[in-house]
Amino acid sequence: MKLFIHSLVFICLFSIQNGCNKNATGTYDDLNIHFPSDTLEKSQKRGIAYNLTDPADLDALAPSLSWWYNWYYKTDAPSNYFDRYQMEFIPMLWGSNSASDYEEVKSFILDHPEINYLLVLNEPNLLDQANQSPAQAAVEWTNYEKVISDLAAAGRNVKLVGPAMTWGTMEDYWDPVVWLDAFYEAYRTENGGKDPTIDFLAFHWYDYGLEAQLDRLKKYSKKIWITEMANWNSQIDSYEKQAEQMRIMVEVCESRDDVFRYAWFIGRGAEDRFTNLFNPGSGELNDLGKLYISLPH
Repeated sequence: MKLFIHSLVFICLFSIQNGCNKNATGTYDDLNIHFPSDTLEKSQKRGIAYNLTDPADLDALAPSLSWWYNWYYKTDAPSNYFDRYQMEFIPMLWGSNSASDYEEVKSFILDHPEINYLLVLNEPNLLDQANQSPAQAAVEWTNYEKVISDLAAAGRNVKLVGPAMTWGTMEDYWDPVVWLDAFYEAYRTENGGKDPTIDFLAFHWYDYGLEAQLDRLKKYSKKIWITEMANWNSQIDSYEKQAEQMRIMVEVCESRDDVFRYAWFIGRGAEDRFTNLFNPGSGELNDLGKLYISLPH
């Protein structure tokens, strides 16, 4: 299983917001979390970017979250995960793929009738991620479209979600808008002027200024699926400060009609970034996790 905790280029667009310092290794009890668990309702937008396989973890998140993904096109979650938790697993074709990958993702989707979406192409303008130039991605995109058309021929209408853009490290294409503009141009050149099939445009953000980033993407006239978000700015040096950023980011996502879905990064594995939602113990949400499932929607 691949989990990618990657390096990002952070562009801080807004003034740093004030927050109380807290011991970085400590816990906190002052996030104003007040909810009885039996009153939580699912947000149809809210999900998590994390390899969820533990039934106890799924139980903890299911009252509020509606989906997750793991950067792969299969899951090791319990086979009855959808019936039990009513949480959608969204498969992903991460980058370049083999012929067997395409066949296996189609088989997995056909075996899971609740799946309606396919994520593709994770951060193509990052050299340590999918690492595809706009021209390379334009060629790969026809393979993704073939998967969708093959599924349609088998009676399944599955939407294509991607590419998952962020600020990158690829020379000349670090700006996601510059990469996307060049991708559209390359695809049109190779396909007789036709636009690529993009049902939802995916985006990742790890800094201040999420709203301004989303505004930059309006030019593509696509609903946005934020498949990773948190704040990894160096100013965020405690869970308490991260909690304030979570409130702001979730409010932006829930209030905007152009945001279709969003996912917090991560369940476990980013201890030094103060973004984990779980304690080490199975099914044990930390206070940030409790806040995430309790925020209004």
